[in-house]
Amino acid sequence: MSKTGHRRRLDVVATPHAPVYVVWELTLACDHACTHCGSRAGVAREHELTTEEALGVAGQLAAAGAREVILIGGEAYLHHGFLDIVGALAQRGITVGITTGGRGVTAELARAMATAGLRQASVSVDGLEATHDRMRHLRGSFAGTMAALANLEAAGIAITANTNLNRSNRDDLEPLYEVLRAQHIVAWQVQLTAPLGRAADRVQMILQPWDLLELVPRIAALKQRARGDGITIMPGNNLGYFGPEETLLRSLRAGDQDHWHGCQAGKFVMGIESDGAVKGCPSLQTSHYVGGNLRQRSLAAIWKASPELGFNRARTVDDLWGFCRSCDFAAECLGGCTFTAHSILGRPGNNPYCHYRARVHAKRGQRERLVAGAAADGLPFDHGIFDIVVEPLDAPDPAAAVTDLVQISRRPARRQLA
Repeated sequence: MSKTGHRRRLDVVATPHAPVYVVWELTLACDHACTHCGSRAGVAREHELTTEEALGVAGQLAAAGAREVILIGGEAYLHHGFLDIVGALAQRGITVGITTGGRGVTAELARAMATAGLRQASVSVDGLEATHDRMRHLRGSFAGTMAALANLEAAGIAITANTNLNRSNRDDLEPLYEVLRAQHIVAWQVQLTAPLGRAADRVQMILQPWDLLELVPRIAALKQRARGDGITIMPGNNLGYFGPEETLLRSLRAGDQDHWHGCQAGKFVMGIESDGAVKGCPSLQTSHYVGGNLRQRSLAAIWKASPELGFNRARTVDDLWGFCRSCDFAAECLGGCTFTAHSILGRPGNNPYCHYRARVHAKRGQRERLVAGAAADGLPFDHGIFDIVVEPLDAPDPAAAVTDLVQISRRPARRQLA
């Protein structure tokens, strides 16, 4: 999914747009085959960047103003130049992190990461052991994840965790916090599983918009408690927006009054795919948002001139539609998370995964249901299309009796775009 780990709050001030925070997929090769993976990771892409090419990209990132680079996959450590790339970024003063499933993070690899200059690691934990292993499609994955956290901590790397919340694991939330606290994490990012990639094939695991009415207050309560334990819980960019707990959820420190400032893709955030494709966020749909390839154009040229990366810089309320167009928070929110809205309705600007929106409907005695229509194609970062049905708040939930990881049919995969 959005493999960003614990993201620092971006200073959304009147400064020139720059790729301050970059998430770089080094390879799509992976030692897991997770049921909810947005990139459908497992096998390397054709024509992935070589180590030499990647080292050149590291220099371009530094020149463009990158401050923090998170290396992802697949599994970033499966790229044969992984440690060299970490070192090249760190030597240029960039804070380097990794988001990982942790299966291959031995004590030896963790020490090598630290020596190369890796500063932080976010380990993906999907739930308690049974849930995690089921979602990761691998028995023993949870044990490997816990070992990875211990190995990384012993190597002196700051350890955080990240969790994609859905109907398969939402009941594990509070007990999972206890497990992670015992592992000495310093931060935990929680986000929603969007219907991207393999998750688009398993729509019964996807949360319904009204699930936020129960889920968001639980996350807020955990965040309040975690502060007392010295742990920072932050929502991912697709979990929101503007409910009663908004400032608590978005603020790094007690007493802050932060809130969602709109999607930062292409403004201060950039994603790089392993074959050199550049887009404004790592989870944006490849088929719609790639602005160029680093083998054909420089990073600076792609960032400055590609409309696929610049769409957010000029977004206004007039670009919104549906509920979001007339929302009280339209000018601040601007439709929430772009990749999540696109994964549901095929275009941005109307995002049903919104706490405020769910509360408005609930006050009317209503709720919105996402009903699957067109299936996904079978490519990395692909999506289906959903319809939104407004129904009574107390209507029966037809998905409640369906196995959460049942896979639906999808369209045959088309040739992957270069």
